[in-house]
Amino acid sequence: MLDDSSRIRDAIQPRPSDLLTRVLLDLRLEGVEYGRCVLREPWALAFPAQRDARFHFVARGEAWLWTPQAGWKRLQAGDAVLLPRGSAHVLASAPEVPAVDIDALAREPVGDNLYLVRNAARAGAGQVAADTHATPESVMFCGAMRFNLDPLHPLLAMMPELMHAGALVSTDPAVPMLLEAMEREVALDRIGSCGILARLADVLAASIIRAWVECGCSDSTGWIAAVQCPRVGKVIAAIHAEPERDWDVPALAGVMGVSRSRFAEAFARTVGDTPARYVTKVKMFQARRWIQRDGLRVAVAAERLGYDSEASFSRAFKRIMGVPPSAVRTS
Repeated sequence: MLDDSSRIRDAIQPRPSDLLTRVLLDLRLEGVEYGRCVLREPWALAFPAQRDARFHFVARGEAWLWTPQAGWKRLQAGDAVLLPRGSAHVLASAPEVPAVDIDALAREPVGDNLYLVRNAARAGAGQVAADTHATPESVMFCGAMRFNLDPLHPLLAMMPELMHAGALVSTDPAVPMLLEAMEREVALDRIGSCGILARLADVLAASIIRAWVECGCSDSTGWIAAVQCPRVGKVIAAIHAEPERDWDVPALAGVMGVSRSRFAEAFARTVGDTPARYVTKVKMFQARRWIQRDGLRVAVAAERLGYDSEASFSRAFKRIMGVPPSAVRTS
């Protein structure tokens, strides 16, 4: 018979899918800029491609989102979207409205990296502009954020170009309070607003990710498939937890608890890459972080990651990263 301590220990052991979810939600974000957009119809804003992630939350009214991959998608109040790799996109009150670059609109600074954006309602052909107070308006909270991982990191590469969490307010009761706090920080020029906003935006992005993971059941590869296949998720979590370990196919199959052939087929089907290539990618991104951020010598990084020689490590690094490790140290 199990004693009480064993029962408690078994009860709090995370499920395999939770291990991967923990990795996903552990992605940290630092704020680049935040804005509250009050837009009177008709309006359309073009957001150019950038390295930083973008998120948009529709607080009031509605909007249409266009991306090259998905075309037009209708967003209603309470909807949130996250573009992890900052892909080019358009937000509009209606698909037929001509878009202007977001940077063309005047920004009213309300603090460091905080701004308020307003537009003027445009008159139709041969029509004098109506009273702007009678013009429907949309209120959106937008932000640009930077993940603590390189945009090309294999974990971020598993993300889609667009993550849409529909009706986030109704599904997560904490979000309205979170957004209210964010809007308050934007509206009031107070000491430390940027730091507080960065943490609030971090939580909001995690909420979007969680909502998308919970409802994005149509995805057959990437995050959704990995979360829905707990044993593959367990393998991915193990690789990211110990990138320096010698993760060959037998070892990874052992983590999954199946034969090598079944593991290799399931991993490739779910992740969209072979186990060996995925492991190498994780190792090389870890190496770049050590070399670039921590100043680790190339030879030490190679040895730590289990390579027999600095030359073989350098070849693998250049194959994945496109440049030799010495170029990373220089940069």
